[in-house]
Amino acid sequence: MIRMYDLIQKKKDGKALTQEEIDFMIDGYTKGDISNEQMSAFCMAVYFKGMNPDETSGLTMAMANSGDTVDLSGIDGFKVDKHSTGGVGDKTTFIVMSIVASLGIKVAKMSGRGLGHTGGTLDKIESIPGIQIEFHPDDFLRRVEEVGACLAGQTGELAPADKKLYALRDETATVDNLSLISASIMSKKIASGADGIVLDVKTGNGAFMKDFEDALKLAKEMVDIGERCGKKTAALITDMNAPIGYHIGNGLEMMEVIHVLKGVRLATDLIDLCIELSAHMIQLATDAPIETCREQAHRQLESGAALEKFGDIIAAQGGDTTCLDDPDVLETANIAAFVSAPKTGYITAMNTETLGLVSGMLGAGRQTADDVINNYGSGIKLTAKTGDFVEKNQMIAIFKTDDEAILDSAKALFLQGVEFGPEKPIKPPLIYARVTKENVEIYQNKD
Repeated sequence: MIRMYDLIQKKKDGKALTQEEIDFMIDGYTKGDISNEQMSAFCMAVYFKGMNPDETSGLTMAMANSGDTVDLSGIDGFKVDKHSTGGVGDKTTFIVMSIVASLGIKVAKMSGRGLGHTGGTLDKIESIPGIQIEFHPDDFLRRVEEVGACLAGQTGELAPADKKLYALRDETATVDNLSLISASIMSKKIASGADGIVLDVKTGNGAFMKDFEDALKLAKEMVDIGERCGKKTAALITDMNAPIGYHIGNGLEMMEVIHVLKGVRLATDLIDLCIELSAHMIQLATDAPIETCREQAHRQLESGAALEKFGDIIAAQGGDTTCLDDPDVLETANIAAFVSAPKTGYITAMNTETLGLVSGMLGAGRQTADDVINNYGSGIKLTAKTGDFVEKNQMIAIFKTDDEAILDSAKALFLQGVEFGPEKPIKPPLIYARVTKENVEIYQNKD
């Protein structure tokens, strides 16, 4: 007979749990048969003693199987998914899924909402009038089959053990354990049913993993889990020391997405990252050389095929496609306030987390899951970024909001997050490393 008391003691002694024991624990906790107090003790034991790769992948599968799972086996072809560990201005999903789906590779994407300083994919696409993100499973699968891609909200029963366990970890200071983080992220990806997963692991001042070495450990752990669970998996470690692109905020980011798909090439960092992520998704699906996959991704973006596919995705989800002709209709906030440089010089650094918080103050985010976004046009339009030279009093950002009362405090916080200096800074690389089951390829380290 398995008892939770014995499992806590076993992990406290640094011993490995069997799959049967892990399944018993997760099933019991999900059903309420195991108390929060006991699970808290277990999480603390894991925090100090760790879990080996077999335990971590076993925990992932147990959480993935704790509720509903998405069965994509009835859809022809390879199904691929992408996951980002969270960033500011990260609107890559929309461009990437359009590129990949335009090549006939199926993208079944389930995403979440923003919280804190990071934006949510669902919040961004909901800035398009009429868009639907909640579907019956059959309707979701039909759209993936017919259109090639669908973006939907995660069901309430997708990996419920993870939702319950994460809330407990948040209350007991056991969030930042590598095995628990990896299992949490990957359980939802495994339950979503894709054949392949590309992970965008952020590092830098706006990321959960501030340090490159920590991001590398997380990427390796998640790739290992994915492969152990039968999913072709690869990870890119990418920079989050500056926002991706120039727009931060839901409708503003969607506007930038459409501009990129229509051929505007201002946000080169956004474009380069999307090409790289797309190429790795294509490679998982086709096993083609990565350079060939990059060329394919470039071609789909430049030819307009990705734009056409994005229109198909929006239309299939009930969205108003007229925004593709005039993206500026998504910018709906009533107040535009300019932020000026306090001195002449180069922008030497941006605290990306701070900029994300400012965007939230302006109305683009939420601090709790129950908060409501009242205006999807709120946020920040940057006119200068790290490495740019600016004159004193030159405009460096435009705030969009409906709340005039917060403008002064928002501007003050924004400027606290921007550093100026006489020398042009050395910008960090956009992509630091690639992690696959075969090897780790370091493109360029932070040092």
